Amino acid sequence: MNIKQAKEQIKHAMTAYFTKDKFGNYVIPIEKQRPIFLMGPPGIGKTAIMEQIAQELGVALVSYSMTHHTRQSALGLPFIETKIYGGQEYSVSEYTMSEIIAACYDMTEATGLKEGILFLDEINCVSETLAPSMLQFLQYKIFGRHRVPEGWIVVTAGNPPEYNNSVRDFDIVTWDRLKRIDVEPDFDVWKEYAYRSGVHPAIMTYLDIKKADFYKIETTVDGKSFVTARGWSDLSDMIRLFEQNSIQVDESLVGQYLQNRRIAKDFAVYYDLFNKYRSDYQIDRILAGEPVEVIKGRARAARFDERLSLLGLLLDAVTGELREVCNEEKAQTELLAALKSVRLELARPGADPDAALNKQIAQRQKTLESGRKSGSLSADDQFAQQSVIAALEAERALLTREPPENGSAAFALLKADFDKRTKALKKHAEEAGKKLSNMFKFCEDVFEEGQEMVILVTELTFSYYGARFISRYGCKEYFAHNKELLFYERQKEIIAELEDLEL
Repeated sequence: MNIKQAKEQIKHAMTAYFTKDKFGNYVIPIEKQRPIFLMGPPGIGKTAIMEQIAQELGVALVSYSMTHHTRQSALGLPFIETKIYGGQEYSVSEYTMSEIIAACYDMTEATGLKEGILFLDEINCVSETLAPSMLQFLQYKIFGRHRVPEGWIVVTAGNPPEYNNSVRDFDIVTWDRLKRIDVEPDFDVWKEYAYRSGVHPAIMTYLDIKKADFYKIETTVDGKSFVTARGWSDLSDMIRLFEQNSIQVDESLVGQYLQNRRIAKDFAVYYDLFNKYRSDYQIDRILAGEPVEVIKGRARAARFDERLSLLGLLLDAVTGELREVCNEEKAQTELLAALKSVRLELARPGADPDAALNKQIAQRQKTLESGRKSGSLSADDQFAQQSVIAALEAERALLTREPPENGSAAFALLKADFDKRTKALKKHAEEAGKKLSNMFKFCEDVFEEGQEMVILVTELTFSYYGARFISRYGCKEYFAHNKELLFYERQKEIIAELEDLEL
């Protein structure tokens, strides 16, 4: 199955494992919960989906790569304990708590989250001295004398032997105690993740043209040659930073992430061409709705691969804007919730506005810190919390500059500031909506009803932020083209389900 299907399987299993009876006990006790084993080639996103699952379920995540552990660090260190048996004193070997088990307790102490995921990667590549203990752990959830805390679910991962010479095969007894999920690379599934995480448009359009280059592992006379999903994602991050700092992206950089000479060279050449398109097509002018006949003429005469690059540039610019609006709206919703709590505080006689705001700031900072440590907050959620903290601090400064007479007057100032922020958000949404409409108008004029329009609507539909923005603010051009494809109604249902989950 692909990584998206595997993610759903894991979430379903976790939902079942987290189910409690009427007395608050887990229906399936921890010793009976089969650890999940993700088997798949390297770099396809096994670790990434665990982070997403933790964020979506609001639980903690502790990750370990088992290749880095010795028997002592996994089991704990031995010490001598004195015990009395039948009136006779004996010296007995005990073990300190495993570093891995202790990390789960530490996470609970630091974040307050009592449920979580213990993710152990590369478990079929452990050292020879650790292998027996690893098998015992998979069967009984125990390292040494210490069990995984109640409420923590064990998920493991490993690579097939053809990808790693250190792989140890499990016996039937061990396999019979695991929930095995085999995962294969899938570009279309990765593409959904790539749009949401903002993978560079040059990578997206290159892979649309050359899907076979998405994932490739080969053995050549020079050794292993490979390109993975992780490589493309990490390369994207570096290209963004190089561009931000005006550093040239060349084949040398590309080859550090795409360790296949032919693919690295092909993409480096394409990236240079992509940058030429970015310069020639003047995307900002297109989105501003300026009539640029020379650009339209070139687009009409362009080959399909050049048109695809142009669509990538347009979509990247527009969805970046839509993402900003969606995140600002999320932050504004969080700010509203914080101000409602502040209003309740200010309604009390003798309430201190500064103390009420400080209380909310402290709560948000605690949520942010806890979420970062546990891995339960996504990048968007972290942005929302940071934005709320900044807004509350600005409002605290506002009250310092203009000291109110009482709690009612203080809240009036806070409400005025909130209304100002809401107005700015609406203006930003209107500007983003105009850019979205101008993109459609340009493409309608240049491509008419060609397959490029189908690609445009399809990409917007399956773009998380594109679908979310359109479901909230609409876009008549999108709806006009979408009727034939019937994508929007289903996507609207998905967005509604997401919003229900967030509430």
